[in-house]
Parts: sequence; structure tokens; C-alpha cells
Amino acid sequence: MQILPANLLDLNALRKLEDESFGKDAWSLLDLIAVLTMPDVIRLKAVEDGQMVGFVAGDPRPRDGWGWIATIAVAPRYRRRGIGRALLHACEAKLNVPRSRLTVRVSNQSAISMYQQEGYVTTDIWSGYYNDGEDGIVMEKALSNSPEGL
Repeated sequence: MQILPANLLDLNALRKLEDESFGKDAWSLLDLIAVLTMPDVIRLKAVEDGQMVGFVAGDPRPRDGWGWIATIAVAPRYRRRGIGRALLHACEAKLNVPRSRLTVRVSNQSAISMYQQEGYVTTDIWSGYYNDGEDGIVMEKALSNSPEGL
């Protein structure tokens, strides 16, 4: 598995991955184009056997002192192999900010467990955040590659 920069040429593969991973919560075509073209966004893909099997996007907000992991997805048949964790680490390393934040469904216990193992702690609950009304857990981590995280 390789982690490589993603770009607009990955649009179709990313759209498929989003649909497989998030169903009704998958980003729209315009959102996917935006994440693949906005200048400051970190976008990385996990590639295995010549195909995209994972994706992460990070939005560094240095003036705020934190970055946002906007999405992280791994194709269902490639899960539980460390790909999501590797993408998370790669994105965190490129954020270049003191803290990282993300949101996860309250029902996604496997993701919550991984984020906790990686040092994320719950900072807020956003009621009804997802399209079906499920709450989102906001989690944050101090990053060790930044002055505040050392």
C-alpha cells in the first residue's frame, strides 16, 4: 500500500469510495471537486493494486491553531488493515498545526476506538449533525509534530 497525493484525476475513484463508505452522507460531486482542487487542502490517497482504497482530506487552519480532518474513508474490503490509521498519521504530519480535530458518528465505535488509541479525546457532541439525524462526536488531539504538541 502506498500513500500518495490525490488530485482531480482521482474524482471518479473518490466518488465511488465516498458512496461505499458513507452512503447518504457521501459528499456531493461539487464537494468532491472542491476537496480535490482547493489550494490549501491536504488530500492523500491510499493505493493498493493500482486502485484507490482509501482517502483522507485535511484542512489546516493555522490562524485558529488547529486543522480539521474533513474526511477519512477506507473501502469496506480493505478495512481493519491499518490503512485508515496510516492515512490519519500522514494527514496529521502535513497539517503543521498544534491540534487536529475531526467528527465521527456516535455509532461508529470502531472509528471512535481507533481515534482514542491515536490520542483523540471528545470535546463536543453536535446534535443531529448527520443527514439521518445521528449525533456527531467532535474529537481533538494535540499533534506531536507541532510546538504545542511537544
